[in-house]
Amino acid sequence: LLLVFLTEYAEFLHCKGKKFTDFDEVRQEIEVETDRVTGMNKGISSVPINLRIYSPHVLSLTLIDLPGITKVPVGDQPPDIEQQIRDMIMQFISRENCLILAVTPANTDLANSDALKLAKEVDPQGLRTIGVITKLDLMDEGTDAREVLENKLLPLRRGYIGVVNRSQKDIDGKKDIKAALLAERKFFLSHPSYRHMADRMGTPYLQKVLNQQLTNHIRDTLPAFRSKLQSQLLSIEHEVEVYKNFRPEDPTRKTKALLQMVQQFSVDFEKRIEGSGDQVDTLELSGGAKINRIFHERFPFELVKMEFNEKELRREISYAIKNIHGIRQVLPHFLPGLFTPDMAFEAIVKKQIVKLKGPCLKSVDLVMQELINTVKKCTKKLATYPRLCEETERIVAGYIREREEKTKDQV
Repeated sequence: LLLVFLTEYAEFLHCKGKKFTDFDEVRQEIEVETDRVTGMNKGISSVPINLRIYSPHVLSLTLIDLPGITKVPVGDQPPDIEQQIRDMIMQFISRENCLILAVTPANTDLANSDALKLAKEVDPQGLRTIGVITKLDLMDEGTDAREVLENKLLPLRRGYIGVVNRSQKDIDGKKDIKAALLAERKFFLSHPSYRHMADRMGTPYLQKVLNQQLTNHIRDTLPAFRSKLQSQLLSIEHEVEVYKNFRPEDPTRKTKALLQMVQQFSVDFEKRIEGSGDQVDTLELSGGAKINRIFHERFPFELVKMEFNEKELRREISYAIKNIHGIRQVLPHFLPGLFTPDMAFEAIVKKQIVKLKGPCLKSVDLVMQELINTVKKCTKKLATYPRLCEETERIVAGYIREREEKTKDQV
């Protein structure tokens, strides 16, 4: 047991049972899995690579390494790469129970830090944000990040910590972590701007702070979490009491369950039509919104498309009036034109109204189809009971088609 504890190894969730003791292989596996998920040409994916490291030399922390925001797409990256990465980052840092490490290079303007900007959006009070300043060794000669690290430039409630990581040259040269930590320590102790705060800088101090801050954060959020669990426990216990004497074959239970599901279907259908449903479709119009659009946009559009020949209409009106008057046309020509005869008016109007039948029937078909689609969406919740789902859809759809026929007869 002691040997296992002292041996450092890593495990991937996608390689269950396989232990990696060589961390160069761990790095290669990350690269291989990234290429497998995203392709070979700088693609992206929100699917995380889960890696667990067992070592006596590390603290118990869960870290999520999020990508930096890409402004211009390259390779196989989509045109909206910036928004996709932003959404991915927000998905994690919006959680109230996590700490945010806002990493910013020291050789860039802190005011332009994407990390600090995103952190401020979800944590405006700075209760969960810790600033990390990297690449201190790459700053131009004569410049330093002293004011930032002393929390004077853009103050954070939890302050900033400076670190010096291995360069790509160090990684290629196989410089190990111990040597890198010694070099980092030497840098802070020997730098005139940082030597007075060397004990509060570096990767080991960052580990210590993270462990302490996470412990405090857990302690602060634990009461609310405990209260929530107790509330859920009471609810479950109450539900257990209800089902303590439950008999699956009891006909009354079956009838009650059936009525509850039918009632829930009715509520879901009504909500989808009224627009107050718990699930909002963001891709297209559906339910009541689509029916509203048919009545107020599609139907008027169909009416506008109707062919209307004013010259032909005037000729029909003239013939109708003359036919109504018959032999009385021998009277002076101006007398018949004073008032349009009722029979002539009704004959012309009826003929024009008939033209509305086509658009009306078309709108009825569209509304009926949307109601059927809404029924199908509502019956998805009954998918556990295929027969009930099928019968509910058949009965409701049949009723809708029956109403459709009556409406068409009225038209």
